[in-house]
Amino acid sequence: MGRRCLISLANPPREAFIDFVHSDKVKALQDKISTFMEAEIYPNEKRREQEIRTGDRWQPTALMEELKAKARAHGLWNLFLTHFKHGPGLTNLEYAPLCEIMGRSAIAPEAFNCSAPDTGNMETLDLYGSAEQKRQWLEPLLAGTIRSCFAMTEPAVASSDATNIESTILRDGDHLVVNGRKWWTTGAPDPRCRIAIFMGKTDAGNADRHRQQSMVLVPMDAPGVKVLRPLTVFGYDDAPLGHAEVLFDNVRVPRSSILLGEGRGFEIAQGRLGPGRIHHCMRAIGLAERALEDMCRRVKSRVAFGRPLAEQGVTLERIAEARIAIEQSRLLVLKAADMMDRAGNKVARAEIAMIKVAVPNMLAKVVDVSIQAHGGAGLSDDFGLAKAYATARALRLVDGPDEVHRNQIGRLELTRYN
Repeated sequence: MGRRCLISLANPPREAFIDFVHSDKVKALQDKISTFMEAEIYPNEKRREQEIRTGDRWQPTALMEELKAKARAHGLWNLFLTHFKHGPGLTNLEYAPLCEIMGRSAIAPEAFNCSAPDTGNMETLDLYGSAEQKRQWLEPLLAGTIRSCFAMTEPAVASSDATNIESTILRDGDHLVVNGRKWWTTGAPDPRCRIAIFMGKTDAGNADRHRQQSMVLVPMDAPGVKVLRPLTVFGYDDAPLGHAEVLFDNVRVPRSSILLGEGRGFEIAQGRLGPGRIHHCMRAIGLAERALEDMCRRVKSRVAFGRPLAEQGVTLERIAEARIAIEQSRLLVLKAADMMDRAGNKVARAEIAMIKVAVPNMLAKVVDVSIQAHGGAGLSDDFGLAKAYATARALRLVDGPDEVHRNQIGRLELTRYN
């Protein structure tokens, strides 16, 4: 037999410390958000679609501004921030069930000022921005009066490895000159988007590949910034937010626009993407719940071959598997959130990577069986399932593809053995 592989006592099995009983504060917020969703969000989903179809698709809708004002008046604003200065001071574990409720509707997160990419950008500015950067950009983002984008992914390289990026941020006296072509820059087509967090190389010759990059704040109205085209996800353009290919051509910004310091871009990226990944997964669970609810209602109301669909074995099996998958995913997300709160994002990186693989794949499967139960109607836009399926597939690439996260999980697992 080969040599025994022992678990190192220095790396004991990872423990979960989750308290599954929500605090009174969280329960109260769950009730408030659910009530707001029933009264303001679900009834207005069709109206939002109609406003986008009949007007200029790339202009903010009057409805969304109404919803934002109402949510803020109800105290349901910036809930994602885990401190008291700008938000209610919720932990990641406390925010998880609230974010899940918001995820049930595509229009809800923005209404509560809890939507990507602004959440990640606000956290980045709060953690790494100077006092002046916060005054100029963070404060209006917190107020919901502007939006932002994150320019990292590039069409010319495999951006799943962030060290591959080719864009440059070079010094020129008191200025930085920014050059590069980015794409999948979510929010860039939105006329409310006023600021981009841009990642590029300030020291391409640095022997440490993780110290070559920096992040800089680039106003979207700066000369040389050009939104080349909006991109679609399986035909959906996600207007008025959108995802764009953006050219930065000799864009000049003050040296004070750098975030944290030169060579700190990769560090910022890792700090930014951790919370972003868990927020995506929280919302995805809410979307999966809604898809399963739609499926259950559909199969109870439809008859095929002399029996309701709900009484047919294959349907019951699919419902059961969907329920199991959702519950498993939720537990894993709660564990990751708990570890982030107790030990920090770095210690929780395996759990964050695991949910980023597990949850989007779960969502895709649940939406798929819901589409199947709806038949041809599931392929239309009438039930929102086609859009949900596109979202699920996109999430397997957003904030890093499955393959990168699986590799990280595997490497971290091997460190537990000697």
